[in-house]
Amino acid sequence: MEAKYITVLCTVPSQESARQIAHTLINEKLAACCNIVPGLTSVYFWKGEVCEDAELLLIIKTTAAAFESLRERIRAIHPYEVPEIIALPIIKGHQDYLNWVEENVGKQEQ
Repeated sequence: MEAKYITVLCTVPSQESARQIAHTLINEKLAACCNIVPGLTSVYFWKGEVCEDAELLLIIKTTAAAFESLRERIRAIHPYEVPEIIALPIIKGHQDYLNWVEENVGKQEQ
């Protein structure tokens, strides 16, 4: 069974890009809430070498129906060549909060 609600994780290189993406997603009704978590250190393999960078994490609450539009919008404004955009299902949650998520995410075509 596919989850109706999802959390999307997206790393970004700066507070400026985090705020731009978060505000865009909220203003365009692609997400109900975006948390900006500073202070990450990411260690990853890219173009043949191990890299280590300071990043921030966006924790985005939205609906599964909005994911494709949200993914495309992030890709259009994200500074990375290959941004992290990972959706995790919300299996259970406080129903009032989940209702609020649904009310604040625009209706998406299925």
